[in-house]
Amino acid sequence: MLSDLLTAWGASAAYDARAECGCCRVVPYEMQEFGHFSTYIRGIRLLSAAKVLSMTSQRSLGILQLERGVAPGATPPVPPSGSMLSSATFDFPTILETVPGAWVENVVRGDPSLESAYIAAARRLVDRGAVAISSTCGFSVRHQPAVAASVNVPVLMSSLLYLPALLRQLAPQAKIAVLTYDSTHCSEDLLGIDDPDERARIVIGGVEGGKYWRDELKRPAPPTDVAAMEADVAACIARLRASHPEIAAILFECAGFPIVAPAIRRIVKLPVYDIAGFCRMAMASLA
Repeated sequence: MLSDLLTAWGASAAYDARAECGCCRVVPYEMQEFGHFSTYIRGIRLLSAAKVLSMTSQRSLGILQLERGVAPGATPPVPPSGSMLSSATFDFPTILETVPGAWVENVVRGDPSLESAYIAAARRLVDRGAVAISSTCGFSVRHQPAVAASVNVPVLMSSLLYLPALLRQLAPQAKIAVLTYDSTHCSEDLLGIDDPDERARIVIGGVEGGKYWRDELKRPAPPTDVAAMEADVAACIARLRASHPEIAAILFECAGFPIVAPAIRRIVKLPVYDIAGFCRMAMASLA
């Protein structure tokens, strides 16, 4: 704790230098509460220390990420806000672990041989302090039982785990559209729905063949084309709604789609659920 306080105290040095220099003598109104400028600066230092302590005491979400094909030593593309890999997406820290051998093509298709790699990466996350675990691909739900059984923290590998609860949230006649990266591989076993009446309320659509789909298969994957993703997702939803006007909610299977979730909500005027929201709920439930 002392080292954290000292770090925060040092971090405020730049502020002190600016605030006390001869060319910048604007004293904020709030300093009147302290009665003296130096006391105000000490208050700033204490507030900075408190912020540092708050951040360091926060619990971290562990994220299992797929291989991206970035060469050793190379700088990966900066993920856009909303991405599971962006520090701007969550108001809590995240810890990343790459699952060796897990690429988009074999995770989407399904590769049972990856299970041990998923388990090992999840355990590394827990060893590093993760209090819950998620992933950057909804198709990782195939490994949900094995990973959950191997660690002692909550595991939410995919937003598809949401599906049974969402069906019960809506009116019996309402349908849910599941938007996936590749609908040709979004098989029945991934949905977790056994009741045929409930299954009839689920409509599946994918962006396979689109630019985002093609880009994610490249090694290395290029920077995310947010505009192309938004266009692909919006077009898919429009097609589904034309055939199924009963659709009352959207569930993004793809862990990349939260990037465009705000825009899609504005376009379709329906509730849109995704893995980022699922993670926020899980982390909020932890003490």
